[in-house]
Amino acid sequence: MTVAIAPSLASAQASAPRQKAEDKDGPATVSAEKMSGRPDREVILERDVEIIRGPTTVNADKATYRIVEDEVEASGNIRMRRFGDTYTGDELRLRLEAQEGYVLHPTYRLERNNAQGAAERIDFEGEDRATVTDGTYSTCEGPDPDWYLKSSKLNLDAGREEGYAHKTVVYFKGLPILAAPAMSFPLSEARKTGVLPPTIGTTNRGGLEVTVPYYFNIAPNRDLTLYPKLYARRGLQLGAEARYMGESYFGQTRAEYLPQDRQTGTNRYAISSTHTQVLAPGLSYAWNVNSASDDRYPDDFSRTITTSNQRMLGRDLALNYAGNFWNASARMSNFQVLQDPAAPILRPYDRLPQLTFQTGRQDATGFDWNVDSELTHFYHPDLLRGERFLVNPRISYPIIRPGYFITPRLSLHGSKYHLQDQPAGAPDRLSRFLPTVSLDSGLVFERDAKFFGNTMTQTLEPRLFYVYTPYRDQTAFPIFDTAEADLSFAQLFSENRFIGNDRISDANEITAALISRYIEPSGIERMRMAVGQRFYFNEQRVTLGAARNESRSDLLVSAYGRLTPSVSVEGNLQYSQTLDSVSRANYGVQWQPAPKSVLNLKYRRDRINILEQVDVSGQWPFANRWYGVARVNYSLPDRKVAEGLLGLEYKADCWVFRVVGQRTPTAASNATSAIFFQLELNGLTRLGSNPLDALRANIPGYQLVNQPGNP
Repeated sequence: MTVAIAPSLASAQASAPRQKAEDKDGPATVSAEKMSGRPDREVILERDVEIIRGPTTVNADKATYRIVEDEVEASGNIRMRRFGDTYTGDELRLRLEAQEGYVLHPTYRLERNNAQGAAERIDFEGEDRATVTDGTYSTCEGPDPDWYLKSSKLNLDAGREEGYAHKTVVYFKGLPILAAPAMSFPLSEARKTGVLPPTIGTTNRGGLEVTVPYYFNIAPNRDLTLYPKLYARRGLQLGAEARYMGESYFGQTRAEYLPQDRQTGTNRYAISSTHTQVLAPGLSYAWNVNSASDDRYPDDFSRTITTSNQRMLGRDLALNYAGNFWNASARMSNFQVLQDPAAPILRPYDRLPQLTFQTGRQDATGFDWNVDSELTHFYHPDLLRGERFLVNPRISYPIIRPGYFITPRLSLHGSKYHLQDQPAGAPDRLSRFLPTVSLDSGLVFERDAKFFGNTMTQTLEPRLFYVYTPYRDQTAFPIFDTAEADLSFAQLFSENRFIGNDRISDANEITAALISRYIEPSGIERMRMAVGQRFYFNEQRVTLGAARNESRSDLLVSAYGRLTPSVSVEGNLQYSQTLDSVSRANYGVQWQPAPKSVLNLKYRRDRINILEQVDVSGQWPFANRWYGVARVNYSLPDRKVAEGLLGLEYKADCWVFRVVGQRTPTAASNATSAIFFQLELNGLTRLGSNPLDALRANIPGYQLVNQPGNP
């Protein structure tokens, strides 16, 4: 027998996100094999009872539905579905519209994060809130979960998407592994305020490290994390990180402070802050400030703000304004150099200040034109100081047609210097004006082709680039911000061999290159091959060292391709025909036959910097649920491992265990060794230290073993 009953009180309140208002106002539908009572006041239901109203369905052996109170009282084999969540129990009382009541000796399953548990009692305190008394919680399937937490009182708030447990013990494989008077955890991926899981690790520089972060979810666009870290050999470090974002601004600041380091007896600190803000349409300012207390900070604290290879900490403040066809900026910048005694670094010049103005138009009656100008005061405590003013107008006329392009271009580089503290007899004012003419041209041929049996479009793209700049003796000009550029395909097609504006290379040269691509019908590039070389018609007289009388540059060869869906290769070669030797080379192959299965092999050689390395890395399943992760960067000249990483991951249905060891160089003669242990309880927390950043940085193609959608 089935009957629809309308309650005497209808709700006029707004609906919660998990339900519809019309569901609450609808009638209750009741059914049972036996029904008695008064339909306008109280209905008594027996055997195979079902009561449905809106998002709530109650099944039981026996129930009483009080119409006026809109209340259900049920007993015997209770089964309830509420907003997608399911409950069982021995006895239930629930006001359907208010969603207030309780169930005794329940089990439960939450739909949102697939969590489950059992308890002495669950009290429902509205649509989103429930209190579990003397209960358990786990995201593992089955009656005997691998991990669960047991709590005297467990508050579940679906509206805030968080749980809060009192007097809690976390059990793993039947053993207690964590106890806390109180702890919070997410019911979804949303951020929440609370204690984050502690991280535990060890390094050879600081010994045992224990961090207990506390996260403040201040607002959807603001948060703050405090992370006190205890170093067994050094003391207690206090750290904080703040992030914020608004309609016209965003930024992040992180600071660390360790008073009275036990190893050095000094106060140690580091700070990093970035900020960008729009003040008005087109007007903005930004800063990027970094600082550390001493040169050895990146050695002793390699996994904090200053990473092991970060030796120059920039400080930059800029004000920018952009118009329709121009922009201007005012900038002040300098660097703090954290010196490595075994490999000292020359401190760069400070810019105090640097004023720039740029303007230009594209396709202005067929012409492209640009003008760059700059006024900079260069300061150095030990070297020559001065101001440099430069202006660099450029104009070109691109002719682009199907199958070919030709771009003639004319530019003029003008600069003036006002120098301080020049030696006696040396001029303190210098000027230079140099024109440059260039012509860039290329052809594009296409044909249908096959690539490993697949239909492709193959291109053949020859390109010629000619540059002429007259010689001007520049030995009297200072070197503020200029260095010789490394040879690359991009540099082959540039007009100046130098980076910076203190040297303008003399040029009477032509670059020849040939590029071929295989392109899928969808437009994806499956393979690219390129070869290029620059030919000199005159001796290169403007250099940062001895003059060069070479007829051609090194030969550059580059190739990249995805040979199959699982195999990709790449290679780059710089070959000196003058010396008949390889100047630089790097080759690599990646094999990724399945998710969470990847092997990488790379070779790198740099004759100029005396570097030759073999790099092998990978992630691979070697047994059921077991994955190995490793990386070895081996220096052939030194016959030793430059960097290394080795670890294991075990993936269960609802947890992951990781152990990873890593060796990272922090200076020319120093290295940090660290060990990471992590137990990840899906949907609850990660306990131990965090190796995931190290795995992603060291193993190209690495994937989380419990990543959704992967087996």
